[in-house]
Amino acid sequence: MKNRSDKNIVIVGAGLVGSLLGVMLGQRGYSIRLFERRKDGRKVAEDSGRSINLALCSRGIHALKSAGLYNKVKPLLIPMRGRMLHTADGGQRFSPYGQRDHEVNYSVPRDGLNRLLVNEALLADAVDVVFEQKCTSVDFANRKAVFESADGSSNSHAFDLVIGADGAGSRVRRELVEATGGQSKSTFLEHDYKELEIPASKNGDWEIEKEALHIWPRGRFMLIALPNPGGSFTVTLFLPKTGEPSFATLTNREKLVEFFEAHFASAMKLMPDLLEDFFEHPTGRLGTIRCSPFHYSDCGLIVGDAAHAIVPFHGQGMNSGFEDCSELVRLLDENNEDWAKTLEDFSRIRKPNAEAIADMAIENHEMMQQGVIDPKYHLKKEVGFELERRYPELFIPRYSRVMFHTIPYAKAKQLGVIQRKILDDLTQDIDSIEQMDYSLAAKLLRERLVPVSG
Repeated sequence: MKNRSDKNIVIVGAGLVGSLLGVMLGQRGYSIRLFERRKDGRKVAEDSGRSINLALCSRGIHALKSAGLYNKVKPLLIPMRGRMLHTADGGQRFSPYGQRDHEVNYSVPRDGLNRLLVNEALLADAVDVVFEQKCTSVDFANRKAVFESADGSSNSHAFDLVIGADGAGSRVRRELVEATGGQSKSTFLEHDYKELEIPASKNGDWEIEKEALHIWPRGRFMLIALPNPGGSFTVTLFLPKTGEPSFATLTNREKLVEFFEAHFASAMKLMPDLLEDFFEHPTGRLGTIRCSPFHYSDCGLIVGDAAHAIVPFHGQGMNSGFEDCSELVRLLDENNEDWAKTLEDFSRIRKPNAEAIADMAIENHEMMQQGVIDPKYHLKKEVGFELERRYPELFIPRYSRVMFHTIPYAKAKQLGVIQRKILDDLTQDIDSIEQMDYSLAAKLLRERLVPVSG
């Protein structure tokens, strides 16, 4: 077996997933070269106005801990203990994510986390990071990748293994799918998004509840806000591309003000730069990428958004990418560093889980826009929490399985379908939790969940 330090691994993309994977493989003694098309974010702030805030949960935390980085990331994190729902009449309702102290999601700024991970990669002797290098082609047969520098010159780099962590527009994915005769499909929601901001108060405080993800659900569209260090909130407007209202119709300041006053008046009061942010920031698309396979022989792999970009409505894009990293190194251990077997296993294991979280993220979009407005949604959630308290060996809500556990996504989805039908049956004829029939609940749980829980 070739020594790890002699295996030349090229990672395309020094974003969150690529940087973490570089750290983890570098820690194992592999020789890593990370190529990033953007400028060095540690030296130049690149505010595209199109970076949805990130939620870190158990899967991502597990990966960071396995790399020994979680304690370094902690200062960047702000706990979010639930959703704060802002109603059309200006009211608020807090809906906790879970019922245990550890069932918390964490808001983390993408740029700060990326800078930290790049720094950690550079601290590893075996890792080299090169910026302003755009991947233009990958030749798997001859194991060479070509990059274009900022000055327009091209340079070729040999590899034993190339890993594409180059995002939803991945060049490595396109080349890998063509080389394998595989498939790749991109689908987009009818909604786009725009990033806005609630700045900190004059005292540097948060203007609204700090430890919550704020949602202004309005049926076909919504506004969300996640807290940042320093007192500000990153606000994201999700709105249809066409129709009324839509991004296509909000074409001037008067229409924008009228729209926000009608639907988001409480938020608008906290957004002094709304007009500038809206018309200066680009509009982003919301898409899902499904492809197969994720690997080429023993010399090619795609991870994170390059393999399975998803919409952001379950807060799992980064977390699933980080889980790719921890799963890859777990498989390397399991297969005694046999890369051919590891890459084959990775594709086989991660593909169905990527499909499952993609589906659940799309489902969550509907729930966040409309479901949270329905009183029945809150009743089912309350009943679900009570079932978890009474029968913890049988019932864990699907959301908790995804966010606070590391059960495979596909298993969480499978159990979630059964649990949803149980909750539908239990709440069909009741209006409050006091009317719950727990003998019936126990019967349904034991009949329907036990065979698939193991």
